[in-house]
Amino acid sequence: MFILNAQNSIANQFLAEMRDITVQNDSMRFRKNMERLGEILAYEISKTLDYQPAKVQTPLAEASTELLTEQPVLVAILRASLPFYQGFLNLFDKSENAFIGAYRGKHRADETFDIQMDYLACPSLEGKTVMLVDPMLATGKSLVKSYQALLQYGKPAKLIIAAAIAAPEGLAYIQEQIPEASLFIGAKDERLNEKFYIIPGLGDAGDLAYGGKL
Repeated sequence: MFILNAQNSIANQFLAEMRDITVQNDSMRFRKNMERLGEILAYEISKTLDYQPAKVQTPLAEASTELLTEQPVLVAILRASLPFYQGFLNLFDKSENAFIGAYRGKHRADETFDIQMDYLACPSLEGKTVMLVDPMLATGKSLVKSYQALLQYGKPAKLIIAAAIAAPEGLAYIQEQIPEASLFIGAKDERLNEKFYIIPGLGDAGDLAYGGKL
């Protein structure tokens, strides 16, 4: 598991602004910071992928380099992940893409809930590297259900799950249910509260990026 804020970097500024209630009323800045965090995590993930030798002809000579063996498939969970996902797409700009509509259903009296899923568009995943991108990893249930739904499109060779902020309970659930997944996290927070929201977290990432919903 890679946790970005385990070491100090400029990412701390982006995370702090996304959490700060005095900055959160600027939805454009929230989206931009989430996109920046996605770019940083995408760069860190890129270090773990497979490369092959290549030659590039410059105006003066031939240059040797190493290029990605293949582009990953990026999977965005609508709608909250869109700015975060855009950061990944900025770097992996030749990737195929999948989109899932997965969200919490209404909370019951005991605050439990079911995961609703009503949209899925996906290319073949057989033998590919898949990056499942979701900004808030709380219980982990939506990510697990999303991955299970994706398997109808083929078995990936490698699965990478990326989140901006994660709760330890959700991370443990992912590791139990999808042990083959590699986890890349912006920040690991303290816990979930009684309503299964991340503490300290930042609130509802979708609402902060795009406005409230009924």
